[in-house]
Order: sequence, then C-alpha cells, then structure tokens
Amino acid sequence: MAVQLDPVLLEVLACPDTHHAPLTLGAPGDPAADALTCTECGRVFPVRDGIPVLLLDEASGGPGADATDRTGGQGGTQGPEPKATP
Repeated sequence: MAVQLDPVLLEVLACPDTHHAPLTLGAPGDPAADALTCTECGRVFPVRDGIPVLLLDEASGGPGADATDRTGGQGGTQGPEPKATP
C-alpha cells in the first residue's frame, strides 16, 4: 500500500544525514512502497504505521551499502570476518 503523508509534512521532512536532502515517496523500483527515499544519498527509510522512521540505523541502501545486503537496516552488526592466520 502506498504511503499517504500530508504534502506539507513531506516538504518539511529531510534526510537525517548531514546533507539534509529532501525525501520522496516510495523506494527505488517500487514507488508504492511504505518508504521515503533520500534524493541525494539514496537511503530508503521505512514508514511504519504511517510514521516515517528517519533513523540512519533503520535505513537501507545509501553510501557504502553492500549490493547483497537485504536486511533493510535490520542487521549487518556482526562486523568484518576475522582474518585467517598463516
């Protein structure tokens, strides 16, 4: 179901990263997604129960995102794998 946000609210909302770029409704490839996408960095922020969750830790995509990461901001906290010793 597509996100329904007040147009005035959408004008005020911005990416919480340092560039504070505007957000657009939907996600790349899915304009009906319950999400907001940053017009500059490409992060996708979820909208839960009609409330935008504008936390960088909850966003998916954006700078440094791994193309294979499908966690939607819910994982990836394990860190790098340890290096093998010779």
